Amino acid sequence: MSTATRSAPTTNRRRATDITLWTVQILLAAFLLFASAAPKFAGQRDAVETFTKIGWGQWFRYLTGTCEAAGAIGLLIPRLATPAAIGLVGVMIGAVLTQLLVLAPVWALMPAGFAVLFVIIARYRRPQATALLDRFGL
Repeated sequence: MSTATRSAPTTNRRRATDITLWTVQILLAAFLLFASAAPKFAGQRDAVETFTKIGWGQWFRYLTGTCEAAGAIGLLIPRLATPAAIGLVGVMIGAVLTQLLVLAPVWALMPAGFAVLFVIIARYRRPQATALLDRFGL
């Protein structure tokens, strides 16, 4: 068996993984932009009430929405996908803690699941982030 023949299944598997991961990234970005950040920016009643319950003020709603929107955009840019995913892990940790300690503990599973996906994205997209760091000499 030649080297080219042996590497074909690996190349196909990597390509399938890459396509799957881009699909997940696009879906997560759409969710973050349209279902999570947009209601925060628009002042949707549920979002306002939730952040009132949290008790940190409505400025925190805008900060959270901004972090989600920036992370969503970053997920769609290959070189920024890793840092965006890492930042979103932080946002999701905050969401898990908020759900457990202040809001409804059962809802902590959703941001926890998202955090796992963001860790996978950060790990898989790391080579592209390394290229970005190399460009800046870091």
